[in-house]
Amino acid sequence: MTTVDGDGVRLKTEADEPGWEVDPDDEWGVAVIATVGRQLKLRREAVGMRAAEFGAAVGYGEDLVYKIEGGKRIPRQEYLDRADEILDAGGLIAAAWEDVKKVRYPKKVRELGKLEEKAVEIGVYECNSVHGLLQTSDHARTLFEAAQPPYSQDDVERMVAARLARQSVFERDPAPSIHFVLEEAPLRRRLGGTMVWQQQLEHLLEVGRLRNVTLQVMPTRVEVHSGLDGRIELLKFADGTAVGRSDGAFNGRPVSDPRQLRILELRYGTIRAQALPPWESLAFIEQLLGET
Repeated sequence: MTTVDGDGVRLKTEADEPGWEVDPDDEWGVAVIATVGRQLKLRREAVGMRAAEFGAAVGYGEDLVYKIEGGKRIPRQEYLDRADEILDAGGLIAAAWEDVKKVRYPKKVRELGKLEEKAVEIGVYECNSVHGLLQTSDHARTLFEAAQPPYSQDDVERMVAARLARQSVFERDPAPSIHFVLEEAPLRRRLGGTMVWQQQLEHLLEVGRLRNVTLQVMPTRVEVHSGLDGRIELLKFADGTAVGRSDGAFNGRPVSDPRQLRILELRYGTIRAQALPPWESLAFIEQLLGET
């Protein structure tokens, strides 16, 4: 239902901001949002504002204000910034965004993001789709919306936002060295329609031309392929340690033992040698774009 205040201004409701619920299985996230909500309520009450009055001031419906204060809803950055001004919090409420923005994304994604943020070298072989670090928002949304059983639209939007947030790894300084090997077949699949597919290929070309990125395509016509066991991920860190995972090795669990890592590195190195070289890979993607 649409909420309008006394001046005829439309106030935001849950329908305006899908995907901002707290994951009940995320204990740390639940604690962060509950704490922020409690501080918002205490400060609102301290200045003598009713929830409806405060909501009108920040542009939110009364019900949404109660949910945020009750720790049931994740506040957006603009909500916290506006609340900080209205409640004269001196920046304390606005500063809470640094923790709140992490809760915005599912726990597993945050853990993966933390590893990618620390890695100085990232190696990925992806066999069934375009890797998440390379996906456009529309491509990612198409993938999530195709899942069966289907996700709710709120969950879809939350997962898309989480996937895009991981791509901040490309903005790091100093930049990590990142290597991708993608299969030809997923690049030809026009997921989301021709326009979404074209935008995805154009994005691959853009990222593949970055100085710290190497992008290779594994052609379908190859007669010898060492990646048939599935996806491989390798992350190496500044202190010399590393972690890796493969769908077809060690039960798919992350490994850090040097002997197990050597096996994954051997497989990944062989896959890279079998794939098209980087310059031919980019030319191949350009050729696909020309076939539209």
